[in-house]
Amino acid sequence: MQYDPIKRSLGNIFNKTPFLRKLFYRLLDILLLRTWHIKKAIRTWNQNTHKSLEILDAGSGFGQYSYFLSGLPNVKQLTGIDVKVEQINDCNAFFKKINRTNTTFKIGDLTTYQEKEKYDLILCVDVMEHILDDQIVFNNFFHSLKPHGMLLISTPSDQGGSDAQEEHDSFIGEHVRDGYAIKEIEEKLNKSGFSQINTSYVYGVPGSISWRLSMKYPIQLLGISKLFFVILPFYYLILFPFCLILNYFDVIGKHSKGTGLIVKAIKDKR
Repeated sequence: MQYDPIKRSLGNIFNKTPFLRKLFYRLLDILLLRTWHIKKAIRTWNQNTHKSLEILDAGSGFGQYSYFLSGLPNVKQLTGIDVKVEQINDCNAFFKKINRTNTTFKIGDLTTYQEKEKYDLILCVDVMEHILDDQIVFNNFFHSLKPHGMLLISTPSDQGGSDAQEEHDSFIGEHVRDGYAIKEIEEKLNKSGFSQINTSYVYGVPGSISWRLSMKYPIQLLGISKLFFVILPFYYLILFPFCLILNYFDVIGKHSKGTGLIVKAIKDKR
């Protein structure tokens, strides 16, 4: 299933005013379990950081994470990179409207984009599973980080992260791989130069159930007919509290397996 058209439809609805766009970000923050894990990792990393930060949102998409990061008090400059022209233009227009002057978006290919030792943090959310030449991207990330900078990756694992174990094709049809094994992604990051690497499973049992209820099934319904937009508010009214509880237990728990990975890699001072 291709779900980019569904994302564009939702984006068009919520992009009519800055208020609606902010509301859209807020809804994504609540519904998307990966956001819970990413924000937790960023806050843990940032709590002892007092200097002003330069950040790269590598694959910025709708700008959801750029909005969160650029609002942190110690962020001097945030750069968002994406290959989709319409999303770059859209994000630049929105962030200009809300006067978020420390944020810039530009078209860029992660297989060629490199800024030598510029960034304190590189965030890469649900991007690497779309890129075939991933080793090149990891190399670029390493060279673009300052010493002691962190690379934070969210990506599907090889334990059904794209739902490919249940179906003949990935639920997200545009993935070039179903997901990473922990050993595989750590070896590739180590080859690029990272030595401090911490990888953990997310989307364990509670998270996987929540994802199906809060994201997969609604997207499938919208793929059948846009009329399901009318039903969705009632659907979420019933299931939303249950999904929040599941998300909470997924974030506080440690999982021996899971359909997603959170990877934190620190660039040692050389």
